[in-house]
Amino acid sequence: MSVIKHKDQRVGIFIDTQNLYHSAKNLYKSKVNFGNVVKDALANRVLIRSIAYVITTEAGDETNFFEALEKLGIEAKTKDLQIFYGGAKKADWDTGMAIDAIKMAHKLDAVILATGDGDFIPLVDYLRNSFGTQVEVISFGRSSSSKLRECVDDFIDMDEDPKRYLIGYRGGGYRFPKFSNNDEKEKNSHNQKNKK
Repeated sequence: MSVIKHKDQRVGIFIDTQNLYHSAKNLYKSKVNFGNVVKDALANRVLIRSIAYVITTEAGDETNFFEALEKLGIEAKTKDLQIFYGGAKKADWDTGMAIDAIKMAHKLDAVILATGDGDFIPLVDYLRNSFGTQVEVISFGRSSSSKLRECVDDFIDMDEDPKRYLIGYRGGGYRFPKFSNNDEKEKNSHNQKNKK
């Protein structure tokens, strides 16, 4: 991927909080350092807006998290967790995040999606083809859609430096190998061997 990042580019950062939260929890048993995510994604360019899309839980204990985001200059948009008859739960900001990115695209040179969710591929294509917007992604590579990684102008893999993107992560344990060209067969073969 060849991407140009210059200091006058106007940037919007759209953070799929649930996606990053669950990736950090499942891969590293840690929490995300959103300050470093925004700082590295921005890469010394002009930040127009940074928005984190958050699901409020039944307990409603997100106040400290919202305050932390605000101190980092990240706007939080919230949506209540939906609980359906029978106990099924749903929490999804994908459509809202996509609509905001489209609404703001005419004011931005680069849209940065902080997510690994492949559901955003149509958004990436639309932003690039309709607005000529540069689209970048920052996420944990091991939990990111390979097709999303392929279609964006730049991908920052947070797995390459987990200590930088996680709060309180000390490292250690199993080190995940790097694979050439995001080769899915090679990854799957490696993962199958290590499950035994």
